[in-house]
Amino acid sequence: MKRPVAFIAGTGRGIPARIMTNHDFAALGLETSHEWIVERTGIVQRHIATDAETTCSMAATAARTAMSRAGVQPGEIDAIILSTATADRLLPSTAVDLQAELGATRAAAFDLSAACSGWIYAMTVAEGLMQSGVIETALVVGSEKMSSIVDWQDRSTCVLFGDGAGAVILKRNEAHSTRGILSAFMRSDGTLAELLWRPSGGAKAPFSQAVLDDRSSYVRMAGRGTFRHAVRSMSEACDRALDGARLRGDDIDILIPHQANVRIIEATAKYANIPMSKVYVNVDRYGNTSSASIPIALDEAIESGRVKGGTTALLVAFGAGFTWGSMVVRF
Repeated sequence: MKRPVAFIAGTGRGIPARIMTNHDFAALGLETSHEWIVERTGIVQRHIATDAETTCSMAATAARTAMSRAGVQPGEIDAIILSTATADRLLPSTAVDLQAELGATRAAAFDLSAACSGWIYAMTVAEGLMQSGVIETALVVGSEKMSSIVDWQDRSTCVLFGDGAGAVILKRNEAHSTRGILSAFMRSDGTLAELLWRPSGGAKAPFSQAVLDDRSSYVRMAGRGTFRHAVRSMSEACDRALDGARLRGDDIDILIPHQANVRIIEATAKYANIPMSKVYVNVDRYGNTSSASIPIALDEAIESGRVKGGTTALLVAFGAGFTWGSMVVRF
């Protein structure tokens, strides 16, 4: 097992105050129910941002908490990597807006787009930059305003998603330390793109009246296909991260998966031979916050004492693309 190059020095989250319960969908005229949503997804409620709350503002709240807990000042950050599928604007990146908001004047800042796996990807990129000697301290954020890209007339997707941000400060490890990132794994399969995608709204099919009329700029999902490939990819990712860390499922103290659907979480835990008592689940309270879901859950797990010094955690995600990835981290 390699010596850990980077460790998590602080975490934080930024969550909108507004809560939307399953019962609130009746006001939208959707043919759905609390029972139907819970049975299929495990979701009870989700947080929805106001017009004034942005991907950047939620990221800034999460970042400031993580920085405070890590004892890091804005001028000490060498890189800001922000994972998002809901950038506040197309040019420039939301990461540079975050850099300006925080006053992190010496940091390189850029967005990363890998959908729900994005935060795992971003952590792996940050670790690589430390390995190469380019940076010492990174702010890695997953921030999503999913409510802005879902079709609120489509019950198959709008009930699934919520808004929020999670952040960590990642720092170069001390020599001989055993804490930090023990292994990481990333994969993609672009042939599955149309299982979960936004058909229009980019440079290939720019916004137009036709796009607005057919609502093709919103998220579309083939539910059964997505579920099947999600379980398969997350199971593979668990195997590969465990192999990379030379560990088994029994060695893991906590599994923190992407919070998309409780049925996917249960299937992944079963495959990895990790009992649900060791799995952190908050999808019931947040819904799917895309790439923000793992850092939000990690921050909660640390606050509640489920993650502490000596804890070995397995983090795993899948997302549109398809993308999938995993990481074993010792705290």
